Amino acid sequence: MILCNVLNKEELSREEMIFLLGLEKPEEIKLLLDKADDIRRKYVSDEVHLRGIINFSNFCEQNCQYCALREDNFSYHRYRMPAEEIIETAKVISNEGISNVLLQSGHDSFYDSDMISYIIYSIKQKADVSVTLSLGARRFDEYRAWKIAGADRYLLKYETSNEKLYYEYYGKQHLNERIQHLKFLKQIGYQVASGSLIGLPHQTIEDIADNIILCKDLEVTIAMISPFIPASFTPYKNQKAGSIELTLKAIAVTRLFLKNANIPATNSLDEIDNRGKEKGLNSGANLVLSDFTPIGYKDTDHSTKSKKTNGNDPIIAHKALQSRIEAMGRRVSTIHPGNPTTSKIIA
Repeated sequence: MILCNVLNKEELSREEMIFLLGLEKPEEIKLLLDKADDIRRKYVSDEVHLRGIINFSNFCEQNCQYCALREDNFSYHRYRMPAEEIIETAKVISNEGISNVLLQSGHDSFYDSDMISYIIYSIKQKADVSVTLSLGARRFDEYRAWKIAGADRYLLKYETSNEKLYYEYYGKQHLNERIQHLKFLKQIGYQVASGSLIGLPHQTIEDIADNIILCKDLEVTIAMISPFIPASFTPYKNQKAGSIELTLKAIAVTRLFLKNANIPATNSLDEIDNRGKEKGLNSGANLVLSDFTPIGYKDTDHSTKSKKTNGNDPIIAHKALQSRIEAMGRRVSTIHPGNPTTSKIIA
């Protein structure tokens, strides 16, 4: 009775979110996930939105404790894609009917403000797509230049809303600085995507609830909820991966709390479960990420080593992803982000 009352509430309190995240009985967890799926259907329809990712560099100048890309990981094979290849890959994504391109890299200042501006402008001239950037925390003048060049969104995850843990995870950096970057991005006109990792060392259920609340406070249009995957040659290499169950509960609670947001079923779900994306989409998610990083780079990038796509030609892998979505009875959205919609989807 208590669970049903909480699930039927229009607005959840922090305490109620913690209660839902702490559910342990399989039948109760199923009720939570099914309710989130119903809310997803009501507010953002059965359409699944796609983002075509290009991981164009895995160099990084940061030393985050959990990340394979960290600068001190000397075992990592590094690469950088030339600007023209990035632009041509974006055209491939557009030709596949995907109207959203995500340009992702480590914090790599080799790609300076002018080069990124050129890439964005060229993509917008040659392909009918929106452009999302995920380049780490950069200078404010760079954010502004890239917005002028045509960028639409910026993905900048905070991973944890706990200041003490943030300081630990990010190598003595401060959470408030990350929040100021996110607020500035929104202020100058970006749609902002952010979110957190589930299962990081020392994380509590209360932390996860606070992470979701911070997404609402920041008014993000895309809330990223991903499991922590321990990476070799990092300080957290021997830590336990985030569980699929807790990650799905976090996705579901995020949907109940942020009814209109886009929530991805991230590629990392497939790394911890053979049907990770499907389970995410059945727990409140409505967006998937299709990796178009050219195969010559792809196998060296930890973030793309999904059991279902690693080693495949990007277009073949994309077709397989579409088939997985359609096999669930869901449909892939064909709505361009610039077009008006009759639904509440924030593309």
